[in-house]
Amino acid sequence: MSDLLERMRASLPNGASVMCDWFAQSAENATITSTDGRKIIDFAGGIGVLNTGHRHPKVVAAVAAQLDKFTHTAFQVVPYESYVVLAERINRLVPIAGAAKSQFFSSGAEAVENAVKIARAYTKRNGVIAFGGAFHGRTLMTLALTGKVMPYAADFGLMSAGVFHALYPSATQNISVADAVKSIKRIFKSDIAPHDVAAIILEPVQGEGGFNVCPPEFMRAIREICDEHCIMMIADEVQSGFARTGKLFAMEHYDIKPDIITMAKSMAGGFVLSGVSGRAEVMDAPRKGGLGGTYAGNPLGVAASLAVLDVIEEENLCARAQTLGDKLKACLKNLNAPEITEIRGLGAMVAVEFGNDEEPNAAFAAKTQKYAMAHNLLLLTCGAHGNIIRFLFPLTIEDALFDQALSIIADAFAAARKA
Repeated sequence: MSDLLERMRASLPNGASVMCDWFAQSAENATITSTDGRKIIDFAGGIGVLNTGHRHPKVVAAVAAQLDKFTHTAFQVVPYESYVVLAERINRLVPIAGAAKSQFFSSGAEAVENAVKIARAYTKRNGVIAFGGAFHGRTLMTLALTGKVMPYAADFGLMSAGVFHALYPSATQNISVADAVKSIKRIFKSDIAPHDVAAIILEPVQGEGGFNVCPPEFMRAIREICDEHCIMMIADEVQSGFARTGKLFAMEHYDIKPDIITMAKSMAGGFVLSGVSGRAEVMDAPRKGGLGGTYAGNPLGVAASLAVLDVIEEENLCARAQTLGDKLKACLKNLNAPEITEIRGLGAMVAVEFGNDEEPNAAFAAKTQKYAMAHNLLLLTCGAHGNIIRFLFPLTIEDALFDQALSIIADAFAAARKA
């Protein structure tokens, strides 16, 4: 193990940060087996990629069947039916007003980049408003949208012009809905006229930002601002989509609909695929050939995604997400830990914050994470200060294993308090 760690450090650049000091040998559903034989309960899910678990039998079978046919043609050169079938299915499911169209890509950042391109093509405008605490990707365009400097943008110079950040509502940061709305209007007065703004992009539940849930009144306010100024509303559902929040898409929790939705991560159960869906007339705005990519809509990812949609429906994972999320929240609440400032989330997209923006308790989060890892439970921290633990376990996790993880979390809290 130590030899492999040294080889990794010698071979990879410093920018390729790796959290764990162990290596995966195999994985099944919610358990990862390391090369030294440990069995770790996975509450990270590949950062939200594995809502249907590691190697779900239906996903594996679908990809194996596709492997026997072909692995790549470049859809824009030689199309294949499965891509069309997935687009038709997503178009029926996505919470978009009226007829929808979809196009598939590879990464979540690529989906966001293309969503911005589509919005610009439709509106003939350039500006984009995003939010503090947002995470939209690591490419230069999506870094500009991401509302967190360290470590993502710190070393890479000036970002793309025309991107402005408003406040995102947060109780622990003392940002009200009224404050957030005012910050958008302040941008209109100080930085860019609304008639020059192509899109406002937001995560219905912020991911890296700390699982901050967008209040319904703020979501309505965004929709009203977009309607008033003919701005495209983009919902980034890369992390919140595909049953994580108790709905197929988190936007289904709200009584308004965006113009464009981005998706990736759990869309294909661990295989590479992302997508952009939107109102048909908006999606048709770029000229023919304006959107694409060599690996975009890879047939293996498409096959996996069709299987993922089947699993979500057949195993009723939206309801299971709600059940597991409620159970986790109840466990955290019953701990009566004075270090906890807030427990929040939708469905199984749950986070717990220690301290607040002015006095963040990142040390407690780190100690909890360290104890859990030593006892074979993988947890992730997040937030601007690293004082938040987020939970992204597979929704297919076995009940007994879930209960075991909750017990480790309770012990971790107690150990962190003593440390």
